[in-house]
Amino acid sequence: MLSRLSDQLARGEEIAAAALAAAVTLLILVNVAFRAAGSPLYWISELAIYAMIWMTFLIASAVLKRRQGIAVTLVVDLLPSSFQRLVGLGVDLMVAGFALALLWLCWRWYQPLALWQAGFDIQTFQGETFNFIYAENTSTLGIKKFWAWLILP
Repeated sequence: MLSRLSDQLARGEEIAAAALAAAVTLLILVNVAFRAAGSPLYWISELAIYAMIWMTFLIASAVLKRRQGIAVTLVVDLLPSSFQRLVGLGVDLMVAGFALALLWLCWRWYQPLALWQAGFDIQTFQGETFNFIYAENTSTLGIKKFWAWLILP
C-alpha cells in the first residue's frame, strides 16, 4: 500500500513538474514579447524563477524515488560487485543525511512550534523569535516568500 502511494505521489510530482516546465517556457516567451514591445512585466520574471525552483525540487524528488539520477560511474564500474554495493549504500546514506539536515534546517527556519505557541500571531512570533520569515514579501509579486519556500521541507 505504501509503495503504491509513493508511486502515485512520484507520478503527481512528475506531472506538476512538467506543468511548471511548460509554465516557465510560456512565462519567458510572454516576457520576451513584452520586452520587445517596450513594456516589460517584471513580475513575470520572478514568477518564472519561483516556478523553476518548484519544478526542480519536485522532479528531484521523483528522480530520487525512481533512482534515475545522473551519475558518473567510471570508477565504481571497475570495482567488484560487493564494493559497488558499499558505494551505493554510502551514496544512499549521504542523500539521507542531506535530506535530514535540510529537514532540520527547515524546522529551525520555519519554527512551527514557536508559531503555534504564539497563537499563529505573526507579530507576536516575530517579537519573540526575531524570525521574519512569515512577513517578508516577494519583490514584485507581493506574496509572502514563505509560500514560495515551502517546497524545501
